[in-house]
Amino acid sequence: VVYEQEGVFIHSSCGKNDDQDSLIAGILRVIEKENEVVVDWRPLDETLDTSNILCAGKDSSSVVEWTQTPKEKCSRGADHPSSYEVEWDMVTTVSFKKKPNSNGDATTHANGESKWSFLFSLTDLKSIKQNREGMGWSYLVFCLKDDVKLPALHFHHGDSKPLIKCLEKHVTLNESPHDERVLLVKTQKSLSQSFENLFDEPSYGLLQKWKKDPYIVTMGKFSKVTNYIVGSLRSSDPSNQRRPPSEMADFFNDTIPGLKINQQEEPGFEVITRIDLGKQPEVTRREPVSAEEWAKNMDSEGRILDVDYIKRLIFKGGLCHTLRKEAWKFLLGYFPWNSSKEERANLQKRKTDEYFRMKLQWKSVSEEQEKRNSRLRDYRSLIEKDVNRTDRTNKFYEGEDNPGLILLHDILMTYCMYDFDLGYVQGMSDLLSPVLYVMENEVDAFWCFVSYMDQMHQNFEEQMQGMKTQLIQLSHLLRLLDSGFCSYLESQDSGYLYFCFRWLLIRFKREFSFQDILRLWEVMWTELPCQNFHLLLCCAILESEKQQIMDKHYGFNEILKHINELSMKIDVEYILCKAEAISMQMMNCKELPQTVSEILGIENSSVTPDSDTGEDESGAELSCPTSLYQSISTPVIAANGTRDGAQQMAETQSLTPA
Repeated sequence: VVYEQEGVFIHSSCGKNDDQDSLIAGILRVIEKENEVVVDWRPLDETLDTSNILCAGKDSSSVVEWTQTPKEKCSRGADHPSSYEVEWDMVTTVSFKKKPNSNGDATTHANGESKWSFLFSLTDLKSIKQNREGMGWSYLVFCLKDDVKLPALHFHHGDSKPLIKCLEKHVTLNESPHDERVLLVKTQKSLSQSFENLFDEPSYGLLQKWKKDPYIVTMGKFSKVTNYIVGSLRSSDPSNQRRPPSEMADFFNDTIPGLKINQQEEPGFEVITRIDLGKQPEVTRREPVSAEEWAKNMDSEGRILDVDYIKRLIFKGGLCHTLRKEAWKFLLGYFPWNSSKEERANLQKRKTDEYFRMKLQWKSVSEEQEKRNSRLRDYRSLIEKDVNRTDRTNKFYEGEDNPGLILLHDILMTYCMYDFDLGYVQGMSDLLSPVLYVMENEVDAFWCFVSYMDQMHQNFEEQMQGMKTQLIQLSHLLRLLDSGFCSYLESQDSGYLYFCFRWLLIRFKREFSFQDILRLWEVMWTELPCQNFHLLLCCAILESEKQQIMDKHYGFNEILKHINELSMKIDVEYILCKAEAISMQMMNCKELPQTVSEILGIENSSVTPDSDTGEDESGAELSCPTSLYQSISTPVIAANGTRDGAQQMAETQSLTPA
């Protein structure tokens, strides 16, 4: 119990006289329980049945009673002891149902006892309305995220300010721009917890967490499966097994506020379902760029001679591992492409000094200082927790007291000093791990990670704007590619593509093997053949699984389960070929919708690219990099996974810069 206040009253409207409130005295507590913080109010009258919870209606005068289902009442028994632990258990294990209320009167049981207790997690809190009455005491009203308002709490014996200060240790409270009496709640911790849930829970182990905190679990489990979630989304009436699209839209909009993926055509939207993209071309890949090829493309001062050519080579084949330590610094933007060897050495020296200055900032914080810095304390706790479970099967990170784990920890802590507003959010260790593995150097790994986070920053921000945008863009691309498959997903309440959440959040880190991720990321970092190539990778994976999903008539639950179980089973070279083929399909489309053109960064989408010249009919050069397909013509790995050794040798020898 981190806060406790007696003399906190509820003024009910069920007094004997119409103009007189009934005052119900109670105790208000804030409790830290495991990884959650709970606000609890209960009447002082210990005879009240605490197995029920009351919440005020939207007008804050009528009361809605929440009771256990008969089955659960039987299973718990009538003589269950009443205690704080028992009540917490009740909240985590009991299903609730609304009981109708009439005329705004307080709900009573046969024994005449009024049920007023309530208990909620801070992750459910939306806002706090506070005021001061003429009598001198203050009162406040808690509003939850489902817009349920709890009864007003009147502080007769003290002020509400200590409560607000206590809550500010766990959530951020900002004054509403529309009403200075309202404090809006921003739960940074709930966001971090959502990422933790996203990564760590077994696919079928969500029931208790769902009942404890449905918002967190729903937000964090886009790639996981549970019958409980499905049951909550679908009606229990067999004659109405699917909720209306509007309700599904409301549900997912609550999960990621601002996510707008339209399931039906609306005025003003481009009709893209009738566009014929033509047949997907066959695409092949080459062997990884060798150290010899890299060296040949550098002058005597260490400058890259033809940046576009090198990028095309990397896109088509990736890098041999010995090159990654140097080449990734260019791909991530740590080293400028036009820099000389001497300039890069001077840059590294400056960046080394800058890094250790930031590292010293958190290293020099004493234990006493950290006790008064809750954010730094929370960041450190999350980092230590994540570091101990990041890629521990990789030899670079396995075993106790591994130096790789120490570097992982120190880099993430230093990043908190570099970007204290964002700090650390779970999932970021997944992005750092491969970078540190390749660099084998603390300073270089840090600055490469900084550059990578510049690209990924919006994915981890509290408003999750990056995730919203990408899911909407992916929906546009998939509808153009296969409107029939999109329609099927929509018919199964899966048109929001939320099962792709984890793919986008950490760029497929949990979907491919560690070595395959090194290949995939370096290909994506070339930014070829278009913008948002990672979204086309999503399309390629989904299109590869389309037949099984549709032929077996997978529903909501089965789709989630199937997509989640693809982890570590996807052929990276096949998917890269397929995604590139999709990009060529779209670039060659004469009637590419403007929305799709903008997503892919194709300025001139009305003309079919000429595969021989890379120019349109008027001779103007196209913005899409069609030269990629002219100069890199060494087919090694086809989309079907086959290899042609003779063709590989002959065409590799004839490869020249475009």
